[in-house]
Amino acid sequence: MQSLLDTSVLIALLDAAHVHHHLATQWLSGNTEQGWASCPITLNGCIRILSQPTYPNRLPMETVVQGLALAMAHPQHLFWADDVNPVGTPTATGLINWSHLVRPAQLTDAYLLALAVQRAGRLVTLDKGITLACVRGATAGHLVVLGR
Repeated sequence: MQSLLDTSVLIALLDAAHVHHHLATQWLSGNTEQGWASCPITLNGCIRILSQPTYPNRLPMETVVQGLALAMAHPQHLFWADDVNPVGTPTATGLINWSHLVRPAQLTDAYLLALAVQRAGRLVTLDKGITLACVRGATAGHLVVLGR
């Protein structure tokens, strides 16, 4: 099963001083046989956070982009387009189960989980607050929470 790494995992992998760097690198080293994925949301989030002036180990945007490009050159990397319609259509319900989202901050997590479900993959995260109920059809196999 392919693994979509969320922004928190990408940050932990790129920042050697991150508290979860070892956990993320250890997980990735043992779970790349079927590929790992990134998408525009996770990549942009990683660049944005790591280059923030308030981030403890801030890096210039160009350095973060170069690090991501190097990681994405790995033969097991896959790029997933952000192609889940979060709303659905008038005739078809979307993957996101809006009645299970309590606050707007959960939207990105739900979207990334929906992307993993749509691609028969799994979302790998450090976020312990993601619930499977927020995405129709999501099962325990679609979500890996590191450090849980």
